[in-house]
Amino acid sequence: MCKGLVKKKKEFMIYESTFSDILGIMLFYFLLSLADSGQVSKATTGFIGNLALTIVVSLVAGYALIYLFQHIRAHIKLFLLIAILLLLYSLAKLMHLSALIIILMFGLMLSNRHIFFKGFLKKLIHTERVEEMEDDFKLVTAESAFLIRTFFFVVFGITIVLSSLIDLKVWLISILVILAIFVLRFILVRLALGKNYMPELFLAPRGLITILLFFGIPAELQVGSFNSGILLFLIIATSIIMTAGLISSGKKKKE
Repeated sequence: MCKGLVKKKKEFMIYESTFSDILGIMLFYFLLSLADSGQVSKATTGFIGNLALTIVVSLVAGYALIYLFQHIRAHIKLFLLIAILLLLYSLAKLMHLSALIIILMFGLMLSNRHIFFKGFLKKLIHTERVEEMEDDFKLVTAESAFLIRTFFFVVFGITIVLSSLIDLKVWLISILVILAIFVLRFILVRLALGKNYMPELFLAPRGLITILLFFGIPAELQVGSFNSGILLFLIIATSIIMTAGLISSGKKKKE
């Protein structure tokens, strides 16, 4: 998605995408906590406590995994790492922690080790080995990302009724949501990038995280009248808008 953008804008898109996912996940779990307790103060306290514990577990797990795996010389260490991350995800779910944040934190620590491994902690890592591990992990991630996205979209597609796309109510709600997304995005990129906010304004696709959170809604909190076609409409529309924005920006650069 960031291909073709200048370095400053590429960094903005990477960090904006990362933190928007984090904030979205945090807000999602806060709303779940609020729905369970029914009290704002209790939900807030529980959410902050859960978040603090999640961060602590994330940091401990991240430091431990990076330290241990840099010393493994076996060729199968990447698949072992993936297996451990899946185990960590499962344990976090059992402990009612924010599992996605824990996994996300590991990635942040691996790619930003110069921030997390400072002072005496810097002595714990071997830079070349960690860089090699990061490169290998990026390769595996890139190769498997397509398969994972495909799997989730297939599952999502099974739940969709195509006739919902011709429902006037679906169109109306979806258009209003899209307008809200891009109005808020305009304010964000205008403040962050000034007048030079193109094509970042149009880079707001809804995708895997949206689907993951949608499937993460407990059955008792799901609204029976909600039409999942709205999600499909949002995903398709925002992807088309993003593509059109990138193509338009590319043509202007050539001119």
